[in-house]
Amino acid sequence: MTGTVICASKNQRKLWMVQNGRILITLDARFGRPSMPTAEGVHSVYWKDKNHISSSYGSPMPYSMFFYKGQAIHYSSDFSRNGWNGASHGCINIRNMTGLKWLWDHTPTGRKIIVFK
Repeated sequence: MTGTVICASKNQRKLWMVQNGRILITLDARFGRPSMPTAEGVHSVYWKDKNHISSSYGSPMPYSMFFYKGQAIHYSSDFSRNGWNGASHGCINIRNMTGLKWLWDHTPTGRKIIVFK
């Protein structure tokens, strides 16, 4: 594959940024619960908000990168604090703020995201 893409695996619970077949960063990722699954498929970042607050839940979502109907990649203090216990409301949670900031800085709107099992 050529170009740069973000890949996220539900089964491996990982997210990668890959450029021309080379992994640039790997981050632990937590996905949506069974009743609110993270959408699989090929998507694109359509909006970024560094200091987003969820209008539905009132919770902070730092470094949000929205890719599908309100679903976003973002930092989760709950994931950072409690690890794999729990799940999101469909978003892709990241627990490494430093790694996520790097991803944010290197992800323009329009960047392709592939979510798979």
